[in-house]
Amino acid sequence: VQLQASGGGLVQPGGSLRLSCSASGFALADYGIGWFRQAPGKEREGIACISGHDETTDYSRSVKGRFAISRDDAKTTVYLQMNSLKPEDSAVYYCAALSRASYADADYDYTRAVYDYWGQGTQVTVSS
Repeated sequence: VQLQASGGGLVQPGGSLRLSCSASGFALADYGIGWFRQAPGKEREGIACISGHDETTDYSRSVKGRFAISRDDAKTTVYLQMNSLKPEDSAVYYCAALSRASYADADYDYTRAVYDYWGQGTQVTVSS
């Protein structure tokens, strides 16, 4: 089982990046995928989630309207399109897989759910 986040880098304020979360070793379509980020000295923040099958999405207030999560189960990949980036978006970004049962156990709050698998992070730096 493996999740791999990629696509991070250095971008100027107002710019865009697309992160990818590639999955292997399990049936991605049966899992929701959450994106989290953690900046130095700050707590980890859940920022987006997309459920399996019906592809319901949810976003934190800090990114809603700027970020978009999508999935391509045929390519076993989930994407996070990040637009209008701000310096405060700088962080290490992680993706994680969430089973339907775990999601239900958390009352469908992706920020509180216990995730089944985590990937390594990818660094995003927003700076001029």
